[in-house]
Amino acid sequence: MAAEFTRPGSLYGAVDLGARKQALEAQARREAAASSGAGSADVIEVTSATFNSDVVERSLSVPVIVEATVRRAEQVQQFSGVLEKLAAEAAGAWALARVDVEADPQLGQALRIRAVPTVYLAFQGQLMPLFEGPLPEAQLRQALTQVFEQLGVRLAPGGGQPAEPPADPDLIAAEQAVEKGDLDAAAAAYERLLAKSPSDENAKIGLAGVGLLRRTQDLDPADVLRRAEESPDDLDLQIQAADVEMVSGKIDEAFDRLVAAVRRTRGADRDKVRVHLLGLFDTLPVGDASVSRARRALSSALF
Repeated sequence: MAAEFTRPGSLYGAVDLGARKQALEAQARREAAASSGAGSADVIEVTSATFNSDVVERSLSVPVIVEATVRRAEQVQQFSGVLEKLAAEAAGAWALARVDVEADPQLGQALRIRAVPTVYLAFQGQLMPLFEGPLPEAQLRQALTQVFEQLGVRLAPGGGQPAEPPADPDLIAAEQAVEKGDLDAAAAAYERLLAKSPSDENAKIGLAGVGLLRRTQDLDPADVLRRAEESPDDLDLQIQAADVEMVSGKIDEAFDRLVAAVRRTRGADRDKVRVHLLGLFDTLPVGDASVSRARRALSSALF
């Protein structure tokens, strides 16, 4: 069974799959919803009692489109449905709140409703009117896109969620293979990615992470660390111990162990440890703080 790398953000898809897996699952849900014709968003039903918390306070963290309407009126129901569709496409970039001014005339008066629907924007605690009366879908998309562009909320050209490049099939295959423990398949997928894009940092990190997992999957961590403590001059044991510490999330300890070994060795032995340490650096992003610190320590040990 493959070891689990516990440091958040490490190996960027080779071992720590959580965030990337969630993104892929969300993408799959969006594609499934699109293919099935689904497109309804959760609507915040607002009353006089909840307007401050549901609209004003919420607008401090996300723009809120407020639709003041009469729910039973047939002439506005299609417009309401289009608003829900656009909110669903936005995938959380903005929220949709609805006020039934017939059910809550006091709130309707406070909003100075003259026609239904009337659409407002709540942003950073401020409420401002946008337009009155139902708009056709294309015109509504254009109006909301312009509003959100002015706020710095960039939507896709079709009015949906922010555009993202599709995940590379080889990246998906690599991550799924790691999750299943098929490290050979994962390595092959990362190598295909690098063949297509040699500068792909995620693929480089992923392939280095797979190599680390391969080296440690059959080791007993406690036994390796115990024997490394007893035999500090056994370089192979020190290298194994550093690998074990890496997959346990003890990044700085692993780097310090190998830097110390570089300090007390010379010639081919020193080069062997140095090369292995550089390989461990590859399992993390170039700008990682632990990598930067260890590079400085390595330079000091060498010179």
